[in-house]
This record gives sequence, structure tokens and C-alpha cells, in this order.
Amino acid sequence: MNVTTVGIDLAKSVFAICEGDSRGHAGRSSLLKGGAFLKWLGTLPAGTIVAMEACSSAHSWGRTMQALGLEPRLIAAEFVRPYRKNKRVKNDTRDAEAVLTALHAPGMRFVTLKTEEQQQRLAWHRLREGWKTERTALFNRIRGLLTEFGIVVELGATKIRRKFAELESDSAYPQSIQLMAQSVREQVGVLDKRLAECERQIAQQSKSDPAVIRLRSRPGIGPLTADAIIATVGDARQFKNGRQFAASLGITPRQHGSGGKTHLGAITRRGDSYLRSLLVQGARCVLQAALRLHKNKPDTLNRLQLWMVKLNDRAGYHKAAVAIANKHARQVWAMITRGEAYNADAYKDWEAAHATVCPGDRQKACDDDLPTVALAAASV
Repeated sequence: MNVTTVGIDLAKSVFAICEGDSRGHAGRSSLLKGGAFLKWLGTLPAGTIVAMEACSSAHSWGRTMQALGLEPRLIAAEFVRPYRKNKRVKNDTRDAEAVLTALHAPGMRFVTLKTEEQQQRLAWHRLREGWKTERTALFNRIRGLLTEFGIVVELGATKIRRKFAELESDSAYPQSIQLMAQSVREQVGVLDKRLAECERQIAQQSKSDPAVIRLRSRPGIGPLTADAIIATVGDARQFKNGRQFAASLGITPRQHGSGGKTHLGAITRRGDSYLRSLLVQGARCVLQAALRLHKNKPDTLNRLQLWMVKLNDRAGYHKAAVAIANKHARQVWAMITRGEAYNADAYKDWEAAHATVCPGDRQKACDDDLPTVALAAASV
């Protein structure tokens, strides 16, 4: 068999390999350890397509394969799962064969290979999320312990910190409680320092990146969100348009259609949950700002803020926040692909240019056809 494609099931020490031809017919299967696996990769002819599941080590191995003249293909695990021949039997060899079969499936979509720089930047974000989760768990744990002694602490980090200070200084509480509060406060202080260091590193790595600076010009996109998007997406041209980018983050409606009727449900929640949460948080910030402005100075609302207020009245706060996050994702895609900063008034130029082309139909215009991201002002 002329081996032109290979399916690999990656692991920490033992790698399962399934060789195949250009049609995807499976041939020899084998198991190799780390050193032998690397030597075997060196024996493959240049241009051989090597498919893997997109796991934690896949990007590193993909870069190694590129250096050897091979063509790595990363496939999401959910797209490989349907191609296992026997659902009741799962082992590394069968997984490698399923990866090979999925590689040749019509219309298969592949995960873009990340550079080492992208992974280094994202590492600080993951570390920050880990410290934040650990701090939240510590707060919840101490609230539960204090409840056993009849001490009820309200929710919220600020209120918990205030309670710790009260427990330490008030002699009415038992000494064991005071020592426990002191120990927790010291541990929280350590986690606060680690979180601050992560945020300092993220700010340092993004301050000179022009793409991050452009994204931060859009209200609702802060330094963390901008850096995470650039580090995760890389080349945004891998997406055909802003809709595809938003769909990859799971903030587009789930579709269910039958008999020519299509029903749109809740968002799919697929893709990168970290980016999705950052975008939704940013959307909540701009929505709250628009609602406050509408309450205090309604005459100063711009076109986008007025749309937010009407959307909130029509769909409710949470649905409005998700819809705004969807719009932000499309705008971000346009800003990255076109290398332009956010311009809230760009819609005026677009309307002037299209006044004779499609008068009265601007609300139905595709967001991706708008210049720069003054999608700002385009209605959904």
C-alpha cells in the first residue's frame, strides 16, 4: 500500500497509528512509544497527511510534523466519534482508524494549528482562570465551615473579605475561628498576588500588539478579551464571515427544522467557552451602560445604544446580552480581517454609498458587508 494518509491517536507515552492510502482505506496499525514514534514520523515521505484529534498536545506535534515536511490535520473529537465502527469497544487502535476515516469524510472541518506564541499567550489566561477558580472554591469552603458555627456570610467576595476582618478583630468569636479566618485571609492574599501577576503578564504581552489595540477600541472589548481573541483565533480569515466566527464560539441560535419550517432555539454553547464568557461579560457591561444612560440622559443615546435598549425591552436582559455578544463577535471578525479600528460612525458612510443601491432596505443588509465595524450601528 502506498501510504499517503495516516490517522494517529495521541497519548502521553504510547501512540496508536493507522496507515491508509489516498482513498482512506485502512492498512497496517501499530503502537509506538515516544522516541520510536518520532523516528517513524521521520520515515514518512514529505507531503503525507497526518490526522489527529485536536487535544492538548496536538498543536505541538503538528508543528513538529510541519518541520518534517508533513501536513498535519487536526480534527475535533466530536467529529471523530461517529466514525468508530463499534460503539461498545473503544481502544487506541480503533480510535486511530476512526481518525483516518474522519479525515476522508466529505466536508470535514479541521482545527487551525496554533503557533507556539499563541499557546504561550493563552497559558497565562488558563493559569489566571485556574487561580480564580481556586479562590472562589476557597471562599465557598470557608462560608460552609462558618455556617456550621452559626456564622452566616453573605455572597460576594467583598462581603466575605469584610467578614474575615471582623472575625479576626472581634474577641467575641472563639480563637479557633479567628485563626481559621486569618489562615484563609493569608491564602486569599497569595491567590490575589498570583492573579495580579497573570494580569500583568497578559497586559505586557498585548500592549505592543496592534491587533489587540484595535480590538480594545470597541466598547465591551477589554484587554483580557482582546488578548484572548487574538491568541486563540490567530488568522481570522479561516472563517468565511462574521457569522461563522460567532457560530464557532457557540453564540448563535440552535436550529431545528422539518417540513420547511425552521425553529431557532437557545444558543448552541459550542466552541471556546472562555471566549464566549468574556464576550458575554463585555456585552453585559455595554448593555448596563446603555440602560443607565437611557434612564438618566435618554437624549444622548447613539444609534447602537438605542438598539440595545429596545432589544432589552423586547427580549429581556439575558437574551439581549447574548445578542450583543453575537454582534461583538461579528464586529471583532471584521476588525481583525480588515485591520481596522472600531468606528461608531462608519455606518453613515455606508448608508450614503448604498442609498441608491438598496434604499429602505438597510436593516436587512448583511453585517459582513458593512465597512469596518460600524456594524456598530447596523441593526440585527
